Amino acid sequence: MAKKKEISVEEKLRALYDLQLIDSRIDEIRNVRGELPLEVEDLEDEVAGLNTRITNLEAEATGLDTDISNKKLAIEESNALVKKYEEQQKSVRNNREFDSLSKEIEFQDLEIQLAEKRIKEFQVKIAQKNDVITTAKEKFTKQETHLAHKKEELEAILKETEKEETILNKKSEEFSKSIDAHLLTAYSRIRSKVKNGLAVVSIERGAAGGSFFTIPPQVQLEIANRKKITIDEYSGRILIDAALAAEEKEKIDGLFA
Repeated sequence: MAKKKEISVEEKLRALYDLQLIDSRIDEIRNVRGELPLEVEDLEDEVAGLNTRITNLEAEATGLDTDISNKKLAIEESNALVKKYEEQQKSVRNNREFDSLSKEIEFQDLEIQLAEKRIKEFQVKIAQKNDVITTAKEKFTKQETHLAHKKEELEAILKETEKEETILNKKSEEFSKSIDAHLLTAYSRIRSKVKNGLAVVSIERGAAGGSFFTIPPQVQLEIANRKKITIDEYSGRILIDAALAAEEKEKIDGLFA
């Protein structure tokens, strides 16, 4: 029975970095559209809220118009009563009846004055609401246009990246299968904890990529020898040498060219 070929540390590092490059490409795609879905959602909520507000304000203004119409009818009724009582005064039999009708006329005059006062108040409220409605409609139009542009932008990005993301996800699964379970678990754990999802980084100017802490020359030499997997003590990332990183980047770039 043929003995299963043992995978060298270098091959494991290459496979890990290939996976990192693919996963980073997926991250970039998601970051490009990252805030857009939330922006679109927020704008949709804002536009819906403005629309509801405009509808409510218009309903309130219509209600005030109805109140004005009712007050005008009340004034007409009071004027009719005043005329009626004034006619009755011409044929009263005594002062008591005349005074009683005078009081009714006075009461209707007060009702007319009160109704006219209310009409003026309602008209002021309508004018105020119309100002608010105009401002709200202007904002609604502006945000609705902004929403349409953001939706177009999101749809364009989704259309442009959907195919690439699907391919990358498949490749990520394929490359994951070439890495032993223990190492893949470690990679996933580190990736979930570190900034930008970078679990595997190369040495840049004597330090781990994205870190300011210098790595001792002896450790750098061990990393370059590719005989063992080295974890950066400061960032917790898996370290590889710059040459290996460049070779694998060129390979992956060529794969998706």
